Amino acid sequence: MTTLYPWLSELWQEWQTSLQNGRFSNAAMLTAKPGLGAEQIVEHFSRAVMCSNYDHEACGFCHSCQLMQSGSHPDYHIVQPEKEGKAISVDQIRQCNRQAQESSQLGGLRLFVIEPADSMNESAANALLKTLEEPSGSCMFLLVTHRSNGLLPTITSRCQQWQVTPPNSVMVTQWISEQTSRSVPEYAAHLNSNAPLNTLQFVEQDKEQEYLKVEQSLIQVVELSGDSLSLAKALANNPHETLLWLWYLLTDAQKVHFSVSMPFFVPGAKRLSELVSYDILYQQTKALSALIDQLRQHSGLNSELLILDWLFRFNGETCS
Repeated sequence: MTTLYPWLSELWQEWQTSLQNGRFSNAAMLTAKPGLGAEQIVEHFSRAVMCSNYDHEACGFCHSCQLMQSGSHPDYHIVQPEKEGKAISVDQIRQCNRQAQESSQLGGLRLFVIEPADSMNESAANALLKTLEEPSGSCMFLLVTHRSNGLLPTITSRCQQWQVTPPNSVMVTQWISEQTSRSVPEYAAHLNSNAPLNTLQFVEQDKEQEYLKVEQSLIQVVELSGDSLSLAKALANNPHETLLWLWYLLTDAQKVHFSVSMPFFVPGAKRLSELVSYDILYQQTKALSALIDQLRQHSGLNSELLILDWLFRFNGETCS
């Protein structure tokens, strides 16, 4: 079995203790942001609870462990969307509910992993709710999600809550340096919400230079020495990532206004704080958050034009 990432070890120890003491609920929810490798702890958990000889970890040798390794354990079920981007349907959950009422084929636990749980449509969630209200003692549900607020409150209230906490930027930087043998600035982790796997990808794809170019271009636009149209085009090529980078730049610059300085702040935060008042930074950050949400929810929008309008507002203009 794969060795756990270091930032997952503490949570796994908590899970082991809860399992051994009989405190792990038959309905549990794990919330973890992308890039934290939550699939590792889900795999560890699944193999451990299905193991016939469970003691801290899956033994790896019993019949149940062999079936888990081959992906053919009859009492282990993963419920996922049938196609990427689609919802988990009510028919999938009804099938899951029927299986939950059946007897275990190997005489042990039956485990249902629903992932991502927030992709259940309302009908599916309501169907699952009935089973969670009266869970079988020999049946466990683990709901895995990036955002627990995407689920019905009635679902979350019936689940034991667990969360993968992102490591700090120092730990992420150290881990990535060990993986790559490269010197990594702390702000690389900061730009990726301290998600180690996303930060590793950021470093391996040499996005640091891309970020620095975006940062410098924005500062030049604010100084009225840069080209807003060129920057808008560049940002529109990958708005979900580049606009988030700028969100971190703006929020760091706001903190600098209050004499806050942290080693993981992005390099341009101080300069931007010198050029832009706190009030404008606050308004632009708020507008940027709204723009990010707008582009995420509506894929057909003219992102370049919307970004250009946002850039113009730094200097009290609009593109209308």
